[in-house]
Amino acid sequence: MSKVKSRKSVSRRFKITGTGKVMRGVAFGRHLRRKKSAAQMRGYGKKRVVSGKMARRVKRLLAQA
Repeated sequence: MSKVKSRKSVSRRFKITGTGKVMRGVAFGRHLRRKKSAAQMRGYGKKRVVSGKMARRVKRLLAQA
C-alpha cells in the first residue's frame, strides 16, 4: 500500500487542546476591516471549537501530519 501523504495545511489551520477538542480560527477577519464593528473584530481574534464529524476528520488528518 502506498504511503499516506501528510496534511501540513491541516496542521497549520487546526490545533488540538489538552482535552482533545479541535480548535479553528475565524474566517473573514483579515481585510475589509473598516466596515466591521469593534465587537466583530474582537471575535475574529478568538478560536472556535470544531464539532462532530468534522472534528473526527481533522483529527484523522492531523494524525498523518
